[in-house]
Amino acid sequence: MRAVVFQEFGKRPEIREVPDPVPAPDGVVVKVEATGLCRSDWHGWMGHDSGIALPHVPGHELSGVIAAVGAGVTGWSAGDRVTVPFICACGRCAACSRGAQQVCERQEQPGFTHWGSFAEYVPVHHADTNLVALPDGMPYATAASLGCRFATAFRAVAGQGRVRPGEWVAVHGCGGVGLSAVMIAAAAGARVVAVDVSPGALELARTFGAEVALDASALPGGVPEAVHEATGGGAHLSLDALGAAVTCENSIRSLRSQGRHVQVGLLPSGAHVPMDRVVALELEILGSHGMAAHDYPAMMAMVASGALRPELLVTAEITLDAVPDALMALDTAPATGVTVITPNAAP
Repeated sequence: MRAVVFQEFGKRPEIREVPDPVPAPDGVVVKVEATGLCRSDWHGWMGHDSGIALPHVPGHELSGVIAAVGAGVTGWSAGDRVTVPFICACGRCAACSRGAQQVCERQEQPGFTHWGSFAEYVPVHHADTNLVALPDGMPYATAASLGCRFATAFRAVAGQGRVRPGEWVAVHGCGGVGLSAVMIAAAAGARVVAVDVSPGALELARTFGAEVALDASALPGGVPEAVHEATGGGAHLSLDALGAAVTCENSIRSLRSQGRHVQVGLLPSGAHVPMDRVVALELEILGSHGMAAHDYPAMMAMVASGALRPELLVTAEITLDAVPDALMALDTAPATGVTVITPNAAP
């Protein structure tokens, strides 16, 4: 099969022919019809994830058709249309036993712990625990956008963030995760402040339900002051959807008393957390790490009803041959919205 492969961290990936994967006894092989290009893939390519062994094929947001099934799989057959959370759980550890597969003690992540979906085929392990059936009529590109960014945002806003109608929600960083969070919070009846430096991203945020859009590069008093002013005292819930020291601190400082900060973006270099403010205002600091397959039905129901429109987040589709340039550009020229790769499309 054709796949995007990098031999060294931070060095240009190449398109190569590599051996086709075979399913593990409890796994499947999926023919990849669509896979998202995510900033997490850039972090992996840069070497920020210590679990990656070289050479490596990135890619972790995927949808497609089951091409081969392991002998121990009971719930799935070749030809089934599926997606999968980017965190694949073992289904047997203590975390999985309590329903918290997103923090599985033996979790695997396509594109990180093993070769991923920037390829024509990808293996998925523990298929009966991790696969999610696609509703009839859901495009593969839409489904691919759910696996990491949209599902992560859904759990961050609705689960960890416990959003309630009428609350103010601040979203710092309006890439794929942030725009998803804007849409989800607005659909839940919250009032949303979107913060970014890209006019295009802020315009999309308004389209997806943001009541206020703030250009972080044009606020003399700083982002927290602007959020407090816009919300009449600070956000009830604030999310760092980018993963940078400045957005993390801004998110925390944007909260009103007893507000909730959810850290969604990765912070490989760490960040300063103003703990004096956390203590004085009784703030909650929460992490959010994906969403388990068994939690997908509530999100899928909102998609099916039209309350959520993740397909609107997909702003570009590219072939496998365009991936090396697009991956390398993610840090300096991130795309607005979600870029989806179609590995099996003709080059």
